[in-house]
Amino acid sequence: MTTQENSTHFGFRDVPLSDKQRMVDEVFHSVAGRYDLMNDLMSAGMHRAWKDALVSKLRPPLSAQKFSVLDVAGGTGDIAFRIVEAGGSGVEVTVADINGEMLAVGRERAEARGVDRTVRFAEVNAESLAFPDKHFDAVTIAFGIRNVPRIPVGLNEMFRVLKTGGQFFCLEFSQVDVPGLDAIYDAYSFRAIPEIGRLVTGDREAYQYLVESIRKFPDRDAFAKLMRDAGFSRVSATPMSGGIVALHSGWKL
Repeated sequence: MTTQENSTHFGFRDVPLSDKQRMVDEVFHSVAGRYDLMNDLMSAGMHRAWKDALVSKLRPPLSAQKFSVLDVAGGTGDIAFRIVEAGGSGVEVTVADINGEMLAVGRERAEARGVDRTVRFAEVNAESLAFPDKHFDAVTIAFGIRNVPRIPVGLNEMFRVLKTGGQFFCLEFSQVDVPGLDAIYDAYSFRAIPEIGRLVTGDREAYQYLVESIRKFPDRDAFAKLMRDAGFSRVSATPMSGGIVALHSGWKL
């Protein structure tokens, strides 16, 4: 087996594939309670508009018709709450996350919002989703796919649990395509974000990893190929904010 098959890029560092999940877990254990605050600080609040755009594309039905969504790597419930609030009484969301501390934050927030009956939480690995085949009407993942150690395996699992005719949405950081903005974005990312992480959470290294992991994520064309390889059809990507993020989508037909 080649070195590439035995290891994966963790930020700008190469580590054994078997270690990446542990390292990702340690990152999110350390920041769970302040994760959404950090998202606001890092994106100047723009992450809210990006997530709203995902929900607008999803278009959960406004009726009592049952509509079941799986939100992967959504531990704090941020996407799930938006989905149930945008849809009708038939909308239900299952939040799947490997990190128990992130899920604990999400459960507390669901109870506080009074949506704990329509938003459920499951501690599962994205590479081995503990759900039946063709179980969900839609599958979403926001800013989580780059932390899956074996992205093709995770995509295969999300395709498997999606019903035929269902749609998959993936919101993820992407490649800046506005001249001049890329240099500004790089400077902010590598200098400011880790320091903000240190000041707010006391964990500079966790946010250094988050910045590095963004740069290692496949470009839009490469990720589209991974989606097609997993079985998704009518694959597309919509860049937002000058390419800082992209909303990827595909259908199970």
